[in-house]
Amino acid sequence: MTKSPLLFRLLAILIVAIALALLQATHLAFWQGIVVNLGIFLILVLSLNLASGFTGVFSLGQIGFMALGAYGSAILSLPLARKHDYLPNLPGWLAGVHFDFMLGPFPLGFLLATLLAASLVALVALLVGLVLMRLSGHFVAVATLGFLVIVRVILFNADNFTRGSRTFSNVTPYTDLWWVWGWAILALYVVWRLKYSAYGRMMFAQREDPMAAQAVGIALMPPRLIAFVVSAFFTAVAGALYAHFITSFSPTVFYFDITFRVITMLIVGGLGSVSGSVFGTVFIVALAEALRRLEDVTLLYGMSQIILALIFIVIILYRPDGLFGDREISLARLFGQRQK
Repeated sequence: MTKSPLLFRLLAILIVAIALALLQATHLAFWQGIVVNLGIFLILVLSLNLASGFTGVFSLGQIGFMALGAYGSAILSLPLARKHDYLPNLPGWLAGVHFDFMLGPFPLGFLLATLLAASLVALVALLVGLVLMRLSGHFVAVATLGFLVIVRVILFNADNFTRGSRTFSNVTPYTDLWWVWGWAILALYVVWRLKYSAYGRMMFAQREDPMAAQAVGIALMPPRLIAFVVSAFFTAVAGALYAHFITSFSPTVFYFDITFRVITMLIVGGLGSVSGSVFGTVFIVALAEALRRLEDVTLLYGMSQIILALIFIVIILYRPDGLFGDREISLARLFGQRQK
């Protein structure tokens, strides 16, 4: 007899919770930091896979949404007194807004700030997507890269909001293992269910052959736009988590370095594969950490970036669909969805 999918979901969540509790009990801050970073990158890779891997509309501007989510959440969650000292020139309608309150031990204000920032970023993505999602091929890649550059310029020049090129610090360190992996599991579930929904089938159909998809009545714009907006929402959530983890940052953080790393994770795992996103993220994070330690021993600094770039090139040349392609590990029981 087939067991209930709910049982498998609860069992998977229980295993993750036990693993996180054990890691937290060790008080090993270094390893906890790696697992937090792993969860944040997993959200980013899943989001980019949804926007680009599922639709074939490759976006190079996704980290712009991460930056907006980071700054938005940081501004909203600054305590009122600190906000007046740190950002004295904020407009009045924003200067009095502060989501830094607690519900017992639970930072409810952080959750509300994250949701509000991510929702506003999703609205921006909707407006941007109405224009950019009409493009295809290298045109949309260049256009989304332009969006990333625009976000960077705005962050540098909106001094009253972001402190410009100066470091934005004093961010409350709310992010921990539980926040990150709660959001990561939610992103994993949403992206998986979207892949096997009617909209997911439309995404893949227009990715494989846009003209054939239109011939059978599939409009190109709606599935692309849904993927772009949902992706931007979760990317902004990752930005908020990242901001409240590192607690100080500047616009230079959210640019080509992190963009390249996320794209490498996606390409290694496979465009269109949720399982591949998980594998690619774990593989690159583990490899980057191992190479960083090797750099400290050999004093060959920069070696990790060179090796990651070479891996990216090799995958593109010999396995352009990634290690998984758009195939999945059998998680149908866990997610209650039959794979096709």
